[in-house]
Amino acid sequence: MNPMALREMTMAFQKSRIVLTAYELDLFTFIGKNDYNSETISKALNSHKNATERLLNALVALNLLIKTNGKYSNTKESYQQLSKDSPDYLGGLMHMNHLWHTWSQLTDVVKTGKPAQATEINQRGNEWLEAFISAMHDRGKKQAPSQISKLNLQNVESVLDVGGGSGCFSMEFIKRKPDLKAAIFDLPNVIPISKRIVEEEGFSGKIEHYSGDYTRDELPLDFDLIFLSAIIHSNSYETNQALVKKCYNSLNAGGQIIIQDWIMNDAKTEPAQGAIFSINMLVGVEGGNCYSENEVSQWMKKAGFTDISKRVLESDIAQVIGFKKN
Repeated sequence: MNPMALREMTMAFQKSRIVLTAYELDLFTFIGKNDYNSETISKALNSHKNATERLLNALVALNLLIKTNGKYSNTKESYQQLSKDSPDYLGGLMHMNHLWHTWSQLTDVVKTGKPAQATEINQRGNEWLEAFISAMHDRGKKQAPSQISKLNLQNVESVLDVGGGSGCFSMEFIKRKPDLKAAIFDLPNVIPISKRIVEEEGFSGKIEHYSGDYTRDELPLDFDLIFLSAIIHSNSYETNQALVKKCYNSLNAGGQIIIQDWIMNDAKTEPAQGAIFSINMLVGVEGGNCYSENEVSQWMKKAGFTDISKRVLESDIAQVIGFKKN
């Protein structure tokens, strides 16, 4: 890597912080489909006029605003994705602001081995949880159609989505097989958010919800498929081993478990995004990590699963699949 490329890498945070600050101030929503000068915008945001003008000009430089005769307006894309008045608003970006604070403590985390965010997910405030679930929904809703389309649901009549959050995958299962029995198992403070989103998406009454904590509680029984997407990276090796065994006990004979996540090589260096994401787990969750195919396979084998295989999807996400004997 040449010095210029390295310098650009180390300065990448500047663009990110500009966008996140504008998002946090709800600047794009205020502008909407109008155009305003910096004084009007700063008064609306209750911010410093000169500082706000500098922020606005930087957003123009990033192609997120347009400046004409001293007035600022949204681009088509910024309105669509960053204004709360748009149906395509990316509400989950507030979670990036939460991550900013934990990532800023990475040096201390590396020294101590302790995450910057000490509280468990079920003890974090509602604002944090809403942003987190929204971020997962924004991403999952776009990826679910392709990811679920890879699965063989021929002999599947019931699906349990463990840590199903917003329900985007459960809804996609039903779209693919309308007579399917779908259920979500998640933490007590997640369930109301999940039910609300499921209703907003038009699936009210079609998805059952189970409240619990998979680190302490058993899973509901009699399912043909158990789906865990973006779950194992939040847990320690030992917690995942115990969870996979609980999944085995919950499945009907002949049922299958599907673990979808960053599945690493044995060196834990590829895929690259997984290696970077493991740092996100380091700063944010006690015991979280990205695991290798060999590690996931070992959990499954110890639990009793057979015919274990791996399928690589887009963006280097992978599915590891195992079956419970008939």
